[in-house]
Amino acid sequence: MCVDLVPDLPAVPHARPGELVEVGALAVHAGGCVANTGGDLAALGVPVEVAGEAGDDELGVTLRRLLAAKGVGTGQLRLRPGRSTSYSLVLEPPGVDRSFWHHVGANADWDGTDVELSTVDLLHVGYPSLLPAIAANGGAALAALFARARAAGVTTSLDLAVLDPASPAARYDWAAFLRRVLPLVDVFSPSVEDIRSALGLDVERDAAGLRRLADRFLAMGAAVVMLTAGTAGIALSTADTARLPAGWRGRRHFLVPPRVPVRTTVGAGDAATAGLLCGLLADLDPAGSLDLAAGTAAARVSGAPIGTTAPAAGRGRRPE
Repeated sequence: MCVDLVPDLPAVPHARPGELVEVGALAVHAGGCVANTGGDLAALGVPVEVAGEAGDDELGVTLRRLLAAKGVGTGQLRLRPGRSTSYSLVLEPPGVDRSFWHHVGANADWDGTDVELSTVDLLHVGYPSLLPAIAANGGAALAALFARARAAGVTTSLDLAVLDPASPAARYDWAAFLRRVLPLVDVFSPSVEDIRSALGLDVERDAAGLRRLADRFLAMGAAVVMLTAGTAGIALSTADTARLPAGWRGRRHFLVPPRVPVRTTVGAGDAATAGLLCGLLADLDPAGSLDLAAGTAAARVSGAPIGTTAPAAGRGRRPE
C-alpha cells in the first residue's frame, strides 16, 4: 500500500540541472495493490478489510483517510512510529506508457504475521517484489501466510508487479519463489509484463501463447491462473482439481477486452483481478468471472464507475 502522487504532465518533461519545468496539478490517490484491487472489490460490493503498514507521518495519515474513502476497512492498517509511508511518483505524459518512481517505506517490514484471518473468505496478496520481508528467503514468510490461510479454509490469491531491474528484488530467484508458493495459491493473476520481468520470458500475446504460459503455472500448483496482456487479451485457465468447484475445473477461456477511451492504464491489471475475485466470491462461472474481470479493467482504464461496465455474458469471449 502506498500513496500515488500523479502530476498532470502536458508533455514528457526534459529538464537540465538548474532549469524549471512547469507541470500541472497534482492528484493524490491511495495506490498499490491494496488500494487498487481492494478498492475495486469494495466498489463491486465485496466487503474488504485491508492489511499492511505505513509510517506515522503525514502521508500515513493521508493514506488511511484515502483508503477509508474507498469503503474498505482499515483496522489492520498499522502506522509505524518513526517509519516513512510508501509512495510512488506516477509519470504518465500523454501518449506515453506510465512509469513509476517508488519508495518502499514501511512496506519493507510487512511479513503478514499479524494478518487476522478468522473472519475472511479470501486473502489476496499483491506485489511481493515490493514487500522485501515477504519475498526474502525464497518467499518463506509468504508461504507461511498462505499455509495459515489454507489451514483456516481461506481462499488464497496472488498478484505480481513489474520488477525494477536495478532493485534488490531483481536478484531473487523468482522461478524458485513461485515453485514454493504456487502450490498454496488458489488464484494467480499476473500480467505478462510481470512474468517477463521476473522470469525473463518472452510471451506470445495471443490465446495459444497465454494458454501455454498459464499451463506452466498450473503445473507449478496454482488452481486458477488469469494472465492479462493489455489490449491483446486476457486468458483464464483452471486446473482439474478437487480444490475447485466442479464448474471451474479444467476450463480454458480467452477474451479480447472491449475497446474503451483510455484515460489511464494505472491499476488496470489490479481491476481485472478484482473482477475475477468478485466473480469467484459471487459463484459466477469462469466465463462470467472473466467477463467481469475485463469489464472492471475497462472501467478503470476509461474512468467509468467500477461495476457499471461489465460486458454482457459471452461478449468477446472465445473458449479454446
